[in-house]
Amino acid sequence: MANKPIQVKRLATRFHADPTRVIARPFIAGDETRIRAIVGRILSIPEPAVESMAAKLIADYAPRHRRLPETFENHYAMVASYVNGRSPISEARRALIGSYFTSEYSLESVALFNPSIVPHPDQSGLRDGRARFILSLRACGEGHISSIEFRSGVIDADNGVTLDPVPRFAATRRPIENKLYNKARFYRKLVEIGAYNPQADGVLCGLREEFTIDDLQRAIEAYEPEEAYRDTYEELARQMLWIAHSNYQLEFPPDSAISERVIFPVTENESRGIEDARFVRFTDDDGSITYYGVYTAYNGYRTLPQFLETSDFLRFKIYTLTGRCVQNKGMALFPRRIDGWYWMVSRLDGENIHMLRSDNLHFWNESFKLRGPVQPWEFVQIGNCGSPIETDAGWLLLTHGVGPMRQYWLGALLLDLGAPTRVIGHLEEPILVPEESERDGYVPNVVYSCGAMVHHDDLVIPYAVADTSTAIATVSLKELLAQLTGR
Repeated sequence: MANKPIQVKRLATRFHADPTRVIARPFIAGDETRIRAIVGRILSIPEPAVESMAAKLIADYAPRHRRLPETFENHYAMVASYVNGRSPISEARRALIGSYFTSEYSLESVALFNPSIVPHPDQSGLRDGRARFILSLRACGEGHISSIEFRSGVIDADNGVTLDPVPRFAATRRPIENKLYNKARFYRKLVEIGAYNPQADGVLCGLREEFTIDDLQRAIEAYEPEEAYRDTYEELARQMLWIAHSNYQLEFPPDSAISERVIFPVTENESRGIEDARFVRFTDDDGSITYYGVYTAYNGYRTLPQFLETSDFLRFKIYTLTGRCVQNKGMALFPRRIDGWYWMVSRLDGENIHMLRSDNLHFWNESFKLRGPVQPWEFVQIGNCGSPIETDAGWLLLTHGVGPMRQYWLGALLLDLGAPTRVIGHLEEPILVPEESERDGYVPNVVYSCGAMVHHDDLVIPYAVADTSTAIATVSLKELLAQLTGR
């Protein structure tokens, strides 16, 4: 017998794309010859005109960007070597040069979607029955380049949502220079991607157990390969630097609002976008809390799961994951260890839900197929909608299924608490399907989520609408679990 339809309450809250939210990012128009020509033209402008032009630019654009003069200075530094030793260069001229190598990017000009929700690290000062939350969102702009944005707010005892104000400004950060890398982890990554060869030992022997990119660069330059192996060494060096640049740290100013902070692509792996972050509030065995997220990095040719770590949503560490199971999209971490093991849910093969198990957060080599498409509304593929949620009845795993006309609908599984590879309940009918008003958008007929949270007796599900905007729905947790357990 099919399940009864789950009663879904759609909240009035909606998150719509706002094309006025822009960042100032580097803009390099052409090769070295063209850069040199642009700089030369700016150097030819008389100083009074330079001061007037720079002042006007800052006056025009400062209302759209926090710390704009600092941005111009940073972008000037990227091309300062083309000034040809001319000295001194005034502050106004540096700002003007920097402005020519800057462009605005509208983060949300296309869509704001694929949300995940977690409890905010700070729950102080709230009245009874209320909870503060952080929502992550995939912002999509020109060229379909995606980034991670955040929103925050409070949900009350009756599931009413009050959102914190969203500032006019949006800001990204460049990776922190001279981040420390672990040599043993670095070695394992080299082996995993097939880049290791004996020459790597010669480089690694010149490094401490913790090293920086600058240390790595010096060790690469110091090693002298045999002439016959110079080509293979150059490829090894390229791969080593690629790994180092793919693992980085970001730190945002403490006075910035959380909705001001944007994690924008900064590495080659992410050059065409950061997609579908699935955040989880993770409690370790000692009671410490860390927020982890797994997202998909896309470079225009291939996807690569990336791992994100933060405790305060101010400082973020980003890592490449390693292992034969680090493939495809849709990896989501369980919120705690089970019998000492870390567990991850994944769509390893692009069609079925798999469970991954590891004793190390960064290496995933063991997988178990959990479930494939069973119901007609998931015949094309089935995947997760975020990290499993612990309940007294079992691990609640929201799923998405793809059916006819490429419809995306949301369902649910219930997994055994002690043995998460065992399915103890499933819904025959979906929880959430697109209403008529939700069918049209960038990608029609899609509802999708990257993570939900429990609030009192309800499950709060933020979900994407047609890959365009984001809405929030709630369902009774008791009713949902009753259907999953058959009670």
